[in-house]
Amino acid sequence: MAYAAELDRYRQAAPQLYELLRDKIVSMQYLPGASLSRVQMSAEFRVSQTPVREALLRLAEDRLVDVFPQAATKVSLIDVSHAEETHFLRRAIELEIVRDLALHPDTALLGRLRTLLRRQAELRDSQNYGEFTETDQQFHCLMYEATGKLALWKLVRSRSGHIDRLRNLHLPAGDKIARIVGDHSQILEAMERGDAEAAQQHLRTHLSGTLESVSRIRADHPQYFAAQ
Repeated sequence: MAYAAELDRYRQAAPQLYELLRDKIVSMQYLPGASLSRVQMSAEFRVSQTPVREALLRLAEDRLVDVFPQAATKVSLIDVSHAEETHFLRRAIELEIVRDLALHPDTALLGRLRTLLRRQAELRDSQNYGEFTETDQQFHCLMYEATGKLALWKLVRSRSGHIDRLRNLHLPAGDKIARIVGDHSQILEAMERGDAEAAQQHLRTHLSGTLESVSRIRADHPQYFAAQ
């Protein structure tokens, strides 16, 4: 497996490696079950094995890699139970966030969300899944930030690797991207008119889509899933 990428030599290597490897795992560039060579990564990135080990330990805490002492490190298989737990946590937090934003509308925030939504609409038919996913994450992160809950966004993100991989497997399916854009539009419109109940209902629908399709995703890619 090739890891080639440039690191910023003026910043600590371990956090950069963590973000780079996490992105590749979540985006399914590194597939579940794939082996990760600490020696090879050290050579590719021209760093010692210490920052590589630190990055892998953080990924292990996120349950995105399985580290076997004195043996291999492998990308973890997708754990549906973990994905369901993360979904429960995220839904509970975001239901309160959209309620707060609907009851106390912020014109500047709504404008920024509207700009992101327009960009998502532009990407809808591009099959640029990476950029679309980034704008999707930005849409939600902005809402956490606006309500002073950015620390909770970081918590959710640290747990979201399994459900994000499910979502990335689901994105190419049918009208999934169009549904995401439509859901975001309905959430935003409800917040703009101050309708907290509607904003919460649209959010429930939005966050449930991938898990509702998990049986089909698993049937299409059984090799990527942990036994339940």
